[in-house]
Amino acid sequence: MLTLPPLSLYIHIPWCVQKCPYCDFNSHGQHGELPQQQYVDALLADLSLDLHYVQGRKLHSIFIGGGTPSLFEASQIKRILEAAKSQIGFEDDIEITMEANPGTLEHDDFAAYQAAGVTRLSIGVQSFSKDKLNLLGRIHDENEAVTAANTASNAGYQSFNLDLMHGLPNQSFDEAMADIDTAANLMPPHLSWYQLTIEPNTLFHSKPPQLPDDENLWHIYEQGQKKLAQLGYEQYEISAYAKPGFQCRHNLNYWQFGDYLGIGCGAHGKITQVQQDTIIRTVKIKHPKGYLATDNFTFETSVVEHEDRALEYLMNRLRLMTPIPKAEFEQRTGLSHTVLNDGMKKSIERGLLTDSSTHWQLTTKGHMFVNDLLSQFID
Repeated sequence: MLTLPPLSLYIHIPWCVQKCPYCDFNSHGQHGELPQQQYVDALLADLSLDLHYVQGRKLHSIFIGGGTPSLFEASQIKRILEAAKSQIGFEDDIEITMEANPGTLEHDDFAAYQAAGVTRLSIGVQSFSKDKLNLLGRIHDENEAVTAANTASNAGYQSFNLDLMHGLPNQSFDEAMADIDTAANLMPPHLSWYQLTIEPNTLFHSKPPQLPDDENLWHIYEQGQKKLAQLGYEQYEISAYAKPGFQCRHNLNYWQFGDYLGIGCGAHGKITQVQQDTIIRTVKIKHPKGYLATDNFTFETSVVEHEDRALEYLMNRLRLMTPIPKAEFEQRTGLSHTVLNDGMKKSIERGLLTDSSTHWQLTTKGHMFVNDLLSQFID
């Protein structure tokens, strides 16, 4: 039976100092003064139009992403969070994450963002190598990255995350391992460690850099996994590692097929409507000019059809390392877990997962071949 899952809020702030050559997110280079007041006014109007999706819930988590949200003043972040709290309400243990770039964050403002209500920072370091940072088009250097992490650690946040990339242009195995060691020495409770991929509509796609070959990429990944485990980081998602108790609650809700409102340029939302027996997805107007010029911010609303719910759930849930509860599948999709019987049987025969009366669990092989596993559920 379809039930209401936890509700999160995603807030998109689309500006950054300059567009990185690998980035395919909805971000726009800063030209002149940012329209902070006007944009936050629009965000609050956007939020008010989505309040009917709340359905009596309080917010489980908030994630402020971009772009570079730390380009906005703490007072503007506070306006957004106060409006969300007054109009929706917060769960007692709400997690509020804001992305920050070491090259744009004024470090004496860490306390101001915390006072505004942010409880967790996600800092886009990517690498501690000057050479690699230059190749990635990052505006910070290795010293600013270290300073940002140390300042976050000393500012009293409940948690902070460092984003790291591997498989960078001309990156050696030793350079990749050195990045992990440097990050770990800064003692972040959470690390995001993911491989650089070349995406369409990026500068790297039109002018591809020289990346490590497949054999070296696998060696970096395999040994990096071991190193992170030895350092006390538990992998709980394909590219996310955390000390015990410090998993990102917002990401967990996303991958567990929870609900989230999305406000801001190009923000996506996913909402369960129990009484209508529907699951819908929303997309907001993508470009800042169009977003700021309207009073109706939704670009598209679509229904997740009954026949697509199982696959959409699995595409999200299989990113996590934990067993998949059959009860969760039924609550989040409104379908009987038996609709997966044929695909699960084929996956078990191929050694991709195991089955119990209450859970499915991916095997080590299954985690390595998730796309192959998903193909078992496509007619």
